Amino acid sequence: QVQLVESGGGLVQTGGSLRLSCVASASILSFHGMSWYRQAPGKQREKVAHITNEGYITYADSVKGRFTISRDYATNTVYLQMYNLKPEDTAVYYCKVVGGPWGQGTQVTVFS
Repeated sequence: QVQLVESGGGLVQTGGSLRLSCVASASILSFHGMSWYRQAPGKQREKVAHITNEGYITYADSVKGRFTISRDYATNTVYLQMYNLKPEDTAVYYCKVVGGPWGQGTQVTVFS
């Protein structure tokens, strides 16, 4: 069973940036795709970015133009670069393998 470990969360001011990392214990080449989700207090978990094995990328409307998903096959890492952060981006961020497990999550808190 592949394991995912997220990192990079933290406390940042409105307009700031963070880069989240998700390291997989197996080759990400073997996955059909990977996604980043987030869950804010009292809200449902939502998908914010997805990348397929072929490199096709989609974003939630709420983060388009501000977030970028990318991957590094050499280190089995998927990244979520977040720019121009807003208080409404505050959530626990999770990575997930398509059809596979979730990571443990990393907290992102944006204050004004």
